[in-house]
Amino acid sequence: MLDHAPWEGKSRGNKLGYQIFVFVCNRLGIWPAYFLLRVVAFYYVLFSPKTTRHIFSYFRRRLNFSWLQSSVHVYRNYYVFGQTLLDKIIVLGGIKNKFSYHFDGIENLREIVAYKQGGILLSGHVGNWEIASQMLQGLNVKVNVVMFDGEHQQIKNYIERVTSDRAFNIIVMRDDLSHVYEIGEALQKNELVCMHADRFVKDKKTIAKQFLNSMARFPSGPFSIAATFKVPVSFVFAFKETSRHYHFYATKYMQRHTNDSKSEFVERLASNFVSTLENKVNLYPDQWFNYYNFWES
Repeated sequence: MLDHAPWEGKSRGNKLGYQIFVFVCNRLGIWPAYFLLRVVAFYYVLFSPKTTRHIFSYFRRRLNFSWLQSSVHVYRNYYVFGQTLLDKIIVLGGIKNKFSYHFDGIENLREIVAYKQGGILLSGHVGNWEIASQMLQGLNVKVNVVMFDGEHQQIKNYIERVTSDRAFNIIVMRDDLSHVYEIGEALQKNELVCMHADRFVKDKKTIAKQFLNSMARFPSGPFSIAATFKVPVSFVFAFKETSRHYHFYATKYMQRHTNDSKSEFVERLASNFVSTLENKVNLYPDQWFNYYNFWES
């Protein structure tokens, strides 16, 4: 079995790579950039053995694909992941594009906004959440995204420069828990707060759940925060269905009531999230972007 290697809180890539793809998009268009991604995806298959081993195991052992199917899907996974990163820069950077969108569950988010209590949107490292933030502009409410400050600073500064008109505010998770106060302030202003609920870093509290036929650990923080503030919670995902089309999902909201204990609501919320995530992963298997051993040994 694979050794359990928890996520380290850092994303991969380098500044030069981003610069090259942005240059190609601006000068030649999106299709030449996608073509270049095919070469990059093949490079990662060959020269990133650790991540390739983990993503191959996901297809082979969790989705029960054949050895040949799993090998093909590893390449497709890298390619689609590159597309989602590029699409994010294109859309948030204002580069001309022809992306289209389909929205399932917009009425659920409108209900949350109408209650004027704020709301929490939980998602995972699947699909392309950042690009969906553009679609939330129609709700006429400020969107905050909570994330680890795990990108190398040079890359982070470059991405922020080319996507200076992004539609959301970033709340950085910190060890002193100051981000919890920022979340509280945003909710008091009837803003939406988006969090990923599928990754944790070492020494953080977790919840064990059955996921794709094996036990996996999920961070308890996002579920605990939702229970603490007692605001409506929806699960949201955005998946790439064709080269230029995205499908956005938002579930009916859950909310902790006064007679619900915090621990019971946390468990119920986590179970519903994991079940929903599993359903979406089975629909879009190539858009699972956790490149480490997600499951317990």
